[in-house]
Amino acid sequence: MTDKPATTYIVSVFEKPHWRTVLTSKDKAKALAAAEEIGDKVRIEEITPKVKKR
Repeated sequence: MTDKPATTYIVSVFEKPHWRTVLTSKDKAKALAAAEEIGDKVRIEEITPKVKKR
């Protein structure tokens, strides 16, 4: 089993006093487009789960 774990992209926007998640997507292009549309004070996090070794 050499399945690669799926990467998830989280787009967050800063709203005082903290960051708020706006979009969670498996598609990087969709996440980048959403961040570009929102504009200022946006971050994109890339999360890839670790592979379990047995």
